[in-house]
Amino acid sequence: MELQVTRRQLEFIRSEAFETLFGGAAGGGKSYAQLIDALLFAVTYPRSAQLVLRRTFPELKRSLIRTSAELYPQSLARYTETTHRWLFFNGSVIEFGYCDSEGDVTKYQSAEYDVIRFDELTHFTEYQFTYLLSRIRGTNGYPKQVKSSTNPGGVGHDWVKRRYIDPLIPGEQKDGKLFLPAKVQDNCFLMKHDPDYVKRMELLGAKERRALLYGEWDLFEGRYFDEFSTDIHVCEPFELPEHWRRYLTIDYGLDMLAAYWIALDPQGTAWVYRERYQSGLILSRAAEVMLEAEQPGEHIAQRFAPPDLFNRRQETGRSAADIFAEHGLYFDRASAERIPGWYALKEYLRPYRDEQGVLTARLKIFPCCRNLIRTLPAIQHDKTQENDTANTPHELTHAPDALRYFAKSVYPDPLPALTSAEERETDEFLTFQGGNNRWNM
Repeated sequence: MELQVTRRQLEFIRSEAFETLFGGAAGGGKSYAQLIDALLFAVTYPRSAQLVLRRTFPELKRSLIRTSAELYPQSLARYTETTHRWLFFNGSVIEFGYCDSEGDVTKYQSAEYDVIRFDELTHFTEYQFTYLLSRIRGTNGYPKQVKSSTNPGGVGHDWVKRRYIDPLIPGEQKDGKLFLPAKVQDNCFLMKHDPDYVKRMELLGAKERRALLYGEWDLFEGRYFDEFSTDIHVCEPFELPEHWRRYLTIDYGLDMLAAYWIALDPQGTAWVYRERYQSGLILSRAAEVMLEAEQPGEHIAQRFAPPDLFNRRQETGRSAADIFAEHGLYFDRASAERIPGWYALKEYLRPYRDEQGVLTARLKIFPCCRNLIRTLPAIQHDKTQENDTANTPHELTHAPDALRYFAKSVYPDPLPALTSAEERETDEFLTFQGGNNRWNM
């Protein structure tokens, strides 16, 4: 059989890096390159195992599975509908899978693959990706790789940008990673057979056009907290004055304890200076973790917890707040109002100019609060309620929820509004600095 590929697709196929990302504009031939590469690997390495992933099964079926049926020769392999696998006559397997929710990754817990391929990597969370990396293993001596393709945008935009786009020079391998930018103009086959494709893409809105046509990664599309910038909100740590009023705010469940200590200075700026972010903690152990985090003599003026922790269980007559109190942690009930809480947090995050003309904000975060810095810019608008945040992926919600309880309870006076010129300058700064993380999170 004769296969035709573009120069960039050939670079992707030939990559020997452990992690390769083929990312950028829509129409760059990324998914086709994945399927060709998977086919060549299966034929070259007998009894090899590969997993090709999309976030949902409908996406998988209407794209990769359908295209593979048109592309893969029946003389080499047959497709089994019930298992979603191509079984090659040399014993190799290409399996199509999906991870619709965070917990779906555990269904691959006992599996072993030589190569895992993520199509539309930014649709996955960082937890899903890193968990599945552990499934790349085996003693057959074959290459072990993860190969991904994606467009900018989606719930995973920030972590993918942080992992591949910011630290890597395109086309140059570093620390086992390689980023290959995709441009629609690189796909000579699409340009030849559909010359009006670019014209249709130019009809998109400005942000969608930048992402899908030009493959730009410095985007804020879909983010709820588009005010957030590491350059503005992440600060060098320092010793906090003892007289600053201190707070503890939490979001708790067995799936995650997200606890943040915040100091409020006399000018009303909130400094988030400590984080505890841990799953699988029963209430008594969660209390111990929080108490162990606090310094001897540290005075916490007030603690906030969500209202559900004050609900008494019918069988015991006690609430989670009661159990925390038994261990010396006394919480006040925070407001459950989501949208007013998010608005209060947005006020804290809103950039403004100080007396020296420096762009700053009323919320500052120490670099040790890694999960808060990671999730705040990643959480998306809810698709049905634009003024609320999305509840999925759930892993992204814990830290912002904890901060929301604080913001709604300790709300600052409104700041002077920016002038029109200052707003334009701020928008340009937030857009083109692209969330570059000089703190190396």
